[in-house]
Amino acid sequence: MDIELPLAIARYFAADQSSDGADIGEVFAEHAVVRDERQTYTGREAIRQWKAAASAKYSYAAQPFALAEDGEARVVTAHLVGNFPGSPIDLRYRFTLDGDKIASLEIAP
Repeated sequence: MDIELPLAIARYFAADQSSDGADIGEVFAEHAVVRDERQTYTGREAIRQWKAAASAKYSYAAQPFALAEDGEARVVTAHLVGNFPGSPIDLRYRFTLDGDKIASLEIAP
């Protein structure tokens, strides 16, 4: 099922498919925060490093299939398939936006 994502979120999922993490930082606000696997990454450079490390460790593809609003947040549910423990899995991506950038992202099962 195709869903229409806000531009910043669509850009995130497109950049997430690159392997080096270079493009991922551009979709985030300067002091954005990402929470994933019980770790917190603050700022574009830390977010780039998080993505690069994840891409070096695992290969995966994410297919968003649901979008909901929760207050100011947009919650995207995506199906992930890859070479990581527990694959395949559906994850929830909780985005808070700041204009055309992502201010925060929390990824959880």
